Amino acid sequence: MKRFVKLLLVFCIYMSETQAQWQIQPAPLQTRWAKDVTPDKVLPEYPRPQLVRTDWQNLNGLWQYAITDKDAAQPTQFDGQILVPFAIESSLSGVKKPVLPTQRLWYKRTFSKPDTKNDQRILLHFGAVDWQTTVFVNGKEAGTHTGGYQNFSFDITDLLQSGDNELVVSVYDPTDQGPNPHGKQVLKPQGIRYTATTGIWQTVWLETVPPVYISSLKMVPEVDGGYLSLTVNTTGAASDYTIEAVASANSKTVSSIKGSANTTLKLPVKNAHLWSPEDPFLYDLSIRLVKKGTTEDQITSYFGMRKIAIKKDPKGQERIFLNDKYTYNLGVLDQGFWPDGIYTAPTDDALQFDIAAIKGMGFNTIRKHIKIEPARWYYHADKLGMLVWQDMVTCASLQPDAKKAFEEENTANVQQLFNYPSIICWVLFNEGWYTYDQPRLTEWLQKTDHSRLINGHTGENYGTDGPQNPAEKWANSDLTDIHDYPGPGTAPALPGKARVLGEWGGVGVPVKGHQWNAAAGWGYVKITPSEMSDKYAGMVKRLKVYETEGLSGSIYTEPYDVEIEENGLMTYDREIIKVPLATLRQIHAPFVAQERSKLLIPMLALKDADTTSIPDPNRKQFLAILEQEADAKKSHDWKPMTDNLTDYLKKGGTSFSPAKISSMATKVFNGTSDTVLLNQALAWMKQVVEMEKNSVTMTAYANLLYKLGHREDALKWQERGTILSPESDMKMYQEIWDKMKKGENTWP
Repeated sequence: MKRFVKLLLVFCIYMSETQAQWQIQPAPLQTRWAKDVTPDKVLPEYPRPQLVRTDWQNLNGLWQYAITDKDAAQPTQFDGQILVPFAIESSLSGVKKPVLPTQRLWYKRTFSKPDTKNDQRILLHFGAVDWQTTVFVNGKEAGTHTGGYQNFSFDITDLLQSGDNELVVSVYDPTDQGPNPHGKQVLKPQGIRYTATTGIWQTVWLETVPPVYISSLKMVPEVDGGYLSLTVNTTGAASDYTIEAVASANSKTVSSIKGSANTTLKLPVKNAHLWSPEDPFLYDLSIRLVKKGTTEDQITSYFGMRKIAIKKDPKGQERIFLNDKYTYNLGVLDQGFWPDGIYTAPTDDALQFDIAAIKGMGFNTIRKHIKIEPARWYYHADKLGMLVWQDMVTCASLQPDAKKAFEEENTANVQQLFNYPSIICWVLFNEGWYTYDQPRLTEWLQKTDHSRLINGHTGENYGTDGPQNPAEKWANSDLTDIHDYPGPGTAPALPGKARVLGEWGGVGVPVKGHQWNAAAGWGYVKITPSEMSDKYAGMVKRLKVYETEGLSGSIYTEPYDVEIEENGLMTYDREIIKVPLATLRQIHAPFVAQERSKLLIPMLALKDADTTSIPDPNRKQFLAILEQEADAKKSHDWKPMTDNLTDYLKKGGTSFSPAKISSMATKVFNGTSDTVLLNQALAWMKQVVEMEKNSVTMTAYANLLYKLGHREDALKWQERGTILSPESDMKMYQEIWDKMKKGENTWP
C-alpha cells in the first residue's frame, strides 16, 4: 500500500510539473473548447471509427521538440515541449513557432512496450503528419512516409525492448515552397491563404494485433442489388482464414456472410433502410477473422446504404438524385481551420460542432475545401446526416514532381475515405489552380469509384486556359460547375450533367471583438450584421429562381470566418452567428426540409450578433449598387452600376473592400467596350491600387489601362502584379502579361 501511495504521489507531481510547463500560447481568437485541452486529455477518442479494436494506446500528449537545419543530424538537445497532435505553429501546441523550408522539425518521447502474447504485433499509427516523415524507434529507422493528409502505420514489434522505448519523428515540410499538395497553407498568410501546419496534426497511437490481421475494408452500398459489396483485406498469408461478417441494426442481426479474405463478398441488405440527411441511418458491422474455428482477429465497423446519381426530372432536366429522389445540395465551403489548433480541432466535440452548426443553419451539404479531415470528422458527418463533396488537395505546381505527388496523394485520399456514406462527390480541380490532364484524371476517378459523383473542375469559369467549347470544359464530369461572387449564378446545361454553383456568396460581416485582425479583415463585400439577414435572404431568393430553372446544388462561402477572411455566417471562434439560426432555417426551407435540424440546436450555444453598424452614411446607396451589379450580370447593361459606384466613391463611401471594387471593375472590363464606363472603372482602380497593391488589384488596373490603349503603363502594372502573385496563381497572371506583350486581347 505504501508503495502504491508513493507511486501515486510521484505521478501527481509529474502531472503537475508537465501541466505547468505547457500552456496555450496567445492568439487573436480562441474557441470555447481550448479550455478543455490539457496534456493528459488530448483528443482521447478512438481515432478510426470504421475499423475498431479494443487493444490500443493513445500517444497524444507532451513530447519534446527541436527545430534544426534541414540537413542536420538528429539533435541531442531539444528545445522544449510540444503538445501533440497540435501543429507547432498553433497556440494549442504550446510553442507557436514557424518552421521554414530550410529547417527540419524533430519530435521525441518515450513509451512503455505494450504487453503481448502469442506472437502479437505492435503497430504504430499516425493520423497525419505534414509532409515527409521518418520514424525511429530506439535509434533504428521504423519507416518513412510522404504526404500531409494521409494516415500511415509501421509494424515496430521487432524494434521494441522491455520497459521504456524511445520514439523519434523527423519531419520536413516546405509548405508552399515545394511540390507537396498543401491546400491553403502558406508561409506568409494573407487574403484567402492561411497559417501553415507543420508536422504531426492528427492522433498518434499504438495498436496490438495478431500476426495475421484485418488491415482495411472496402465497402460499396449496392442499393439496387440489395447488398453491401464488402472486401476485408488482411496482412500475411490468409489462405487458411475465413471472414465472418454480421450486419445488425438496433442490436438485431440483419444478415451475415462467410467467405475468403481479400475477395469481394456480397453481404445481403434487402429492403435496406437508406441513409440520407433527413434520416442518417447506419448499420453496425462486426467482422471476425477465423482460422480452424478460432477467432484470430475481430473488429467492429458501420456502413450506410445510399446511392447517388444524375437523373432527369419530370421536365427533362438533369438533377442530383439521392436514393432515387431529387435532392438539392444546399451547402457551404468548409475549410477546416481553427484559430487555436489551425488544422486540428481542439476537441472531438469541437470537430462535431461544425457539422452540427452547419446543419442547424439549414444546410444539408458541406464541400470540404482542399483539405482531408481526420476520420472522426467523416464519422460525425455520417452520424449527423451531412452530404459531403470532398475536394482533392490542390496540385502545388505544374512541375513533374508536383504532378506525381498530386496523383499519388489523390489515390491515397480516395482509398482512405472510400467507405464513408456521407461523401457523395469527389472534386478534382478548383478554379484553374494548376489544372492539367483533366479528362484523364476525371476518367480515372470515374473508373475508381462508381458509387459517387465526380466533379472534374469546380469553378472552371475562373480558369484562363480551359477549353473554349463549353461541352469540353467538364469532360468526363457528372456536373457543370461555375463560381460566382457574390452571386448567385448558374452553370450551363449540358447533356448528362447536373448544374451546380460550386462557390458563391463571400459577403463580409465583421463582428467587433471576434475578429482575427480587425484592420486587415475583408470580404468580397462588407455589410453589418443588421443588414445581413435581408441581404442573404434576397440572394437566396434569386438562388431559388436558378434552382427552378435547373440548378441542383450551391456552395455558399462560408460557414465561419477564417483568419482575416470575414465571409462566414459564424465568427472564426464559433461564438457568434451573424444571421439568427431560426432565420437561416426559414430562408433555406424552400430547398431543404428543416424539421430535423431543429433537434441539433440545443448543443450549438451560438450567440446572435449585435447590430452595430460600420460608419458609412451612404449605406443605402451601397446596397443599391449590389443589387444593380446582380441586375447588370443578367442584362449586360453596366451603366447604372458604374455611374452609381462612381458617385458613391466620390462621396467617400467605405463599405466596398479593394478586392470587391477590383471584382466589379473587372466585370465592367469584361462586359463592355464603352470607354466612358471603362474610364470610370479605371478611376476606381487608381484609388484602389494606392490603398492596396497586390496581384488582384494591379491586374484589374492593368487590364483597364490596356483596353483603353495605355499599353506601356499596363505592362508595368501587370509585371508587378505577376511578380507579387502567389505561386499557385502565377501562371494565370503570366498568361495575361504575355497576351499584353503580344498585343492580344485579355478580355473575352
